[in-house]
Amino acid sequence: MTTPKSGHRDAFFVLNGIEMTTTGPLRKIVIVGGGTAGWMVANALSKVLGKSGPAITLIESEEIGTVGVGEATIPPILAFNALLGINEVEFMKETQATFKLGIEFVDWLRIGHRYFHPFGIYGVDAGAVPFEALWQRSRHLGTPRPLNDFSVCARAAAMGRFMRPAGAGGPLAHLAYAYHFDATLYARFLRKYAEAAGVTRIEGRIAHTSQRPDDGFIEAVTTQDGRRIEADFFIDCSGFHALLIGGVMGAKFEDWNHWLPNDRAVAAPSANMAPPTPFTTSTSRTAGWQWRIPLQHRTGNGYVYSSAHSSDQAAQDLLTTNIAGDLLAEPRVIKFRTGRQRAFWIKNCLALGLASGFMEPLESTSIHLVQAGIARLLEMLPNRSCDPADIRRYNRLMTTEYDSIRDFIILHFHATERRDTQYWRSLANMSIPDTLAERIDIYRHSGRVFRESDDLFSKTSWLAVMDGQGLVPQAYDPLAEGVSPEQAQKHMEHIASVQAAAVKTMPSHHNYIAKYCSTAQ
Repeated sequence: MTTPKSGHRDAFFVLNGIEMTTTGPLRKIVIVGGGTAGWMVANALSKVLGKSGPAITLIESEEIGTVGVGEATIPPILAFNALLGINEVEFMKETQATFKLGIEFVDWLRIGHRYFHPFGIYGVDAGAVPFEALWQRSRHLGTPRPLNDFSVCARAAAMGRFMRPAGAGGPLAHLAYAYHFDATLYARFLRKYAEAAGVTRIEGRIAHTSQRPDDGFIEAVTTQDGRRIEADFFIDCSGFHALLIGGVMGAKFEDWNHWLPNDRAVAAPSANMAPPTPFTTSTSRTAGWQWRIPLQHRTGNGYVYSSAHSSDQAAQDLLTTNIAGDLLAEPRVIKFRTGRQRAFWIKNCLALGLASGFMEPLESTSIHLVQAGIARLLEMLPNRSCDPADIRRYNRLMTTEYDSIRDFIILHFHATERRDTQYWRSLANMSIPDTLAERIDIYRHSGRVFRESDDLFSKTSWLAVMDGQGLVPQAYDPLAEGVSPEQAQKHMEHIASVQAAAVKTMPSHHNYIAKYCSTAQ
């Protein structure tokens, strides 16, 4: 390698006798790894940058496979699918998808208790007075209705009903939803879209990575069969291996095991025994929690647990004992570490998906974190020099995203009355991040919930879980005094009655899918 006489550092270098420039727009992007994350970013880049943009190559190996065990998602995925121009009916048929209105939590506060975390909103504000302030005051006065009475999504889920949002200003306009789908089928669906848009797929495993000696930028990867693939920018979607971001660029992993000790999952699909529900079910168990994700063709089941509190065999036994319907495959154990990379983007390498970190899957945020990373990459798409200021901003924003979701998930495990096993006793007694402790203190003092700037989880989410996990405020938001108790009661009764009437007009979830989205059509 030689440096030009002009003295502009990193402006040019010589590779194999050919003078190359390191400034200007990206000419080629290589994605290492497929699966959901790899094909999501391949699609987004090809859609936004078009055929005049950089060439996009994705390298993956069928031998490695993916972690995908069935996915539950959250509403932002609708925006991602819309960006790609995906037809919802086609998507649902090809991924065996069902609709999701929220998550039912069973036995989390205590055994025998359940609550619902809905999408959408609770009630309607009374002018500048937040709805939750009125509701907290009604509870303080001893006249509350359950929160679910003020959520269209919660009511519909309880009745097994679904329809897409309808109307301009009525209660059905506030329906918010996501999907349950087969993760393997989703990756296959995205691959078809990406390849049709011009993305090149290479079958192979990475054997070697070459870096420029002067600045450490990755210049090429070499597959086991000797193919060398050069690029200006590399996206690491290699899963837990984090081949590029960790193995080559040296990113350090921040482990959250002391807050979120679950480090295993055992998963197994089962035959459907009843029409699919429009919600995910999460049931707490002795050393973790069990998911139930209803799809059109099967039910996804899994038990997420702490290996410090349960053996793999005990976990498999617990899961299979609590599955309704015949098993369609043998249970498989997946090992993971909850936490994140301390840097998601280093030089010309950016990590997405499991390569960037693993979030305890309780609130179905894994695909959202991929989506958030893609959105910010598009916001700060680099040229070949990869401006350090862009990299710092990206890392700061993604760190905040991960950490705020982390706090929300810790809340479920920490705020509980369960003390029946060592697992639950340790979670109830552990120290928690200062940022979460502050939120809990504010809620206990005034019943206030809030959303910090770009936080993923809304006031609805925080209120649902804080109330569901048994936190009781000592007082209520003083803003509630802007509406008299009598006016507030009338306001809330009107909301509840209108929503109840609207939900009764909705078709069943099963019939809605059969009519519009069934694979049987």
